[in-house]
Amino acid sequence: MRGVNKKTVAVLLVVLPLVAVLIHHWNSYTVTTIDVLQGPDHLKVLLEERTQNMGHKNDHIPYHIKDSMSKSLANNGCVCEGDKPGINVPFVQLLFPQVSATQLHASFQDSDLQKAKEYRNKEYLSFRKRTYTAADSLILAEANSPLQYPTQGVEVDLTATMGTFNTAALVDGVQVKGEGEMHISFTSTSLASLNRQLEFVTYTNTRFHPNTADVVQFKAGIFQASFTIKIRHPPMPKFYNPGPKNEYNISTLVTIATKTFLRYDKLQDLINSIRQFYPTITIVIADDTEEPKPVTGPYIEHFIMPFGKGWFAGRNLAISQVATKYVLWVDDDFIFTSSTKLEKMVDILERTTLDLVGGAVREVTGYTATYRHIVSTDAGDEEGDCLHIRTGFHHVIEGFPNCVVADAVINFFMARSEKIRQVGFDPRLARVGHLAFFIDGLSSLHVGSCDDIIISHASKIKAMLPWGQSETDKTYSKFRYDASQGTLNEYDLYYFKNHFKCVTSD
Repeated sequence: MRGVNKKTVAVLLVVLPLVAVLIHHWNSYTVTTIDVLQGPDHLKVLLEERTQNMGHKNDHIPYHIKDSMSKSLANNGCVCEGDKPGINVPFVQLLFPQVSATQLHASFQDSDLQKAKEYRNKEYLSFRKRTYTAADSLILAEANSPLQYPTQGVEVDLTATMGTFNTAALVDGVQVKGEGEMHISFTSTSLASLNRQLEFVTYTNTRFHPNTADVVQFKAGIFQASFTIKIRHPPMPKFYNPGPKNEYNISTLVTIATKTFLRYDKLQDLINSIRQFYPTITIVIADDTEEPKPVTGPYIEHFIMPFGKGWFAGRNLAISQVATKYVLWVDDDFIFTSSTKLEKMVDILERTTLDLVGGAVREVTGYTATYRHIVSTDAGDEEGDCLHIRTGFHHVIEGFPNCVVADAVINFFMARSEKIRQVGFDPRLARVGHLAFFIDGLSSLHVGSCDDIIISHASKIKAMLPWGQSETDKTYSKFRYDASQGTLNEYDLYYFKNHFKCVTSD
């Protein structure tokens, strides 16, 4: 007994310090919380308030709106106007082309129009909150009055290379030269009048090149400055029809997508589990089995692909057929449970600026994984850049204590359909691939992860045993893991596609 006690004491002397170190480490690790709710961008609000305050300093200086601009300035919004109908003769449109105008709301019944407007306004407001930030705000530099300046007049020049300048109004006492040209100049004896005139300068792009910028040179005496004008079409909002009854439920908001190959038994288990909790949700299946079997049932769309086309190609096909606002991606060997609450995923996507939110996958052993990662890059040299992949997350999401912001999550996630199609899945990853999608979306996807939304994984234990594998399991393993297939893996893709020369990961 005495020997046993000595062993117990020795074990405690070793274990207790280790526990104390772990507790200290956990307590010293600070987790920050971030607000990603779809509220106002505070920096954007501050910039707009500053611009408004600056904009009233010269209100006392009179101006005259030009006749050519009065009509557009008087309207509080755009108007679609067509040409007046002419003589109705054969081939008149070919001989004398006319502009037609269509009022889109005219196709709605009066009883449905108000609901349609309410739905569209709600979606548009959400879109604006997600996509417009302080980077889109106008920033004005305060006018700096020099201590001394020419008493015979002050001249301001603006020069562009991809567009022309004009004025919407003219201020008394200011001379303007170069309207409609790439170089415009203003001369006046009053700095205040000049600043007032500059408020009415317009720029029109004449050499269109999308996603670029014109650099405008601003010159006043010895003072010179430059600023950029973005040249692009504005981002197009894309909304989804909530259905004939304007219902806002899971079945009208979410489509479940998956890719299958050979494993029809596991696929059927997935479908059965989905139907237990979501009987009317649409399931889209991409299938590249050599001899496909029919997968039928209500709200099931089964798409057959060329044999062995691959994992990411199947993802692209499945995602391309989604007609709802959100898509839930699941593997074909997952199982829905009472913890697989899609409503929670929809709630966080509806209320935050996140584009994608992942859940957790529970193995039969009880181990649950979220596969949260932080991904970053370092600029390199001609040999390439550096890619860094670390387990972890950035911040906890305010209002959702079980959810965090990350860069990559597990293979169970819900996303905005348009955003996931925008990134896409590289079809060169035919057998194995995951992080490549999140790396492709690193600059455009806002990713979250919630560990209280859980889906189960079908047991792998039997298939891991040589005598427990079915012929289907053996064939599936051969196609997925056989290196002789000659397909690219993620690391090959990083080098050839992304200009990376090295990767670090934990």
